Amino acid sequence: MIDVREAISEAHDAQWARLVAALARRFGDLDIAEEAAAGAFATAVERWPADGVPPNPGAWLTTTAKRKAVDRIRREHRRDDKEIEAQMSYEGDPPEPLGAIDDDRLRLIFTCCHPALAMETRVALTLRMVGGLTVPEIARAFLVQEAAMGRRITRAKAKIKAARIPYRVPSAEDLPARLSGVLGVLFLVFNEGYLASGPDTDPVRHDLTAEAIRLTRLIRDLMPEDGEVAGLLALMLLTEGRRPSRVSASGELITLGEQDRGAWDAALIAEGHRLVRERLATGLAPGRYQILAAINAVHTSAGDVRDTDWWQVVALYDQLVRLDPSPIIALNRAIAVAELDGPAVALTSVDRLEDSLAGYHAYHATRADLLRRLDRGQEAHAAYDKAIELAGNTAETAYLTRRRDELSRSAQRPR
Repeated sequence: MIDVREAISEAHDAQWARLVAALARRFGDLDIAEEAAAGAFATAVERWPADGVPPNPGAWLTTTAKRKAVDRIRREHRRDDKEIEAQMSYEGDPPEPLGAIDDDRLRLIFTCCHPALAMETRVALTLRMVGGLTVPEIARAFLVQEAAMGRRITRAKAKIKAARIPYRVPSAEDLPARLSGVLGVLFLVFNEGYLASGPDTDPVRHDLTAEAIRLTRLIRDLMPEDGEVAGLLALMLLTEGRRPSRVSASGELITLGEQDRGAWDAALIAEGHRLVRERLATGLAPGRYQILAAINAVHTSAGDVRDTDWWQVVALYDQLVRLDPSPIIALNRAIAVAELDGPAVALTSVDRLEDSLAGYHAYHATRADLLRRLDRGQEAHAAYDKAIELAGNTAETAYLTRRRDELSRSAQRPR
């Protein structure tokens, strides 16, 4: 028997971006596209339990969404009835210049990442429209309030509409101006799939990681000489290659040091290493994604965590901090420093980040681990509590809870 809720969830994961992109192309309005797509899924929630899952859920959702879009246009009297009926009866997508790559979702990304929008707004809008992330998920990714993120996305859609920004992959000369925003979007979409921030989703969302990799490959086809595109693709491949061993059978996160490296996807790891080597061979100064890929290449080159070249990892983070002095990069550098210089040195660096990262679960999880290693059990327990309170990912919460409980049992045993 088909689980209807599971079928709807799977359809949303598989169809959201495709549906929004198709509607945006047909109707030229992001607001209409999103509302119609959301309405189609809401109708599915109402009707599929009673009527059964249709033989072709994607086609059902597309037809329902188009009708909802046309209904909204009728209500707003934007087009006369003849034009609406013509649009509704036309089965194929209206012909238009497709640019270098015929991919609806890639065109939608480039629309959302127009230079007229602020960089953070480009990323947030695309995460919503293309990635299908909820506003709370995006707000967590940016470490901002949900209401503020909602307003940011609403304003961005209105600006695209008012400025009549075209729905297409830009010409070759326009690509560089949009590329950083597009790569930022794909990086965050991948991160949400790699470690989902919401408690109501699977802890690892392969649909998001696979789509981010697919779109990054398309952009590499567009710009094969761009180092940051290659770097981002390498970073994704090296991270995705570890996915088979990241969550235990009981649903708990497995950290890099505890993973079964024999279960990694050797083909993806090898491809990622090749891309990193190719970029190093150019002799050109690397960008942010290339350095992150190089860090991951060091980690995945070691046959055992004890063989990791931590000196090289810290040196790469030193290089990255000069390009991106963000507190999250500083936090990740401190984790590597703990392996090289010890937990006390690392904790000093981590504590300096409190003002910036007090609402970030990984900050408290890192402090908890460092305090545990320094035998400061009571402080470590409190840090674990805070990390668990802030973490949304179910696998990560399970891991942190186990570590905290182990700490409590250890404290109760007689010395």
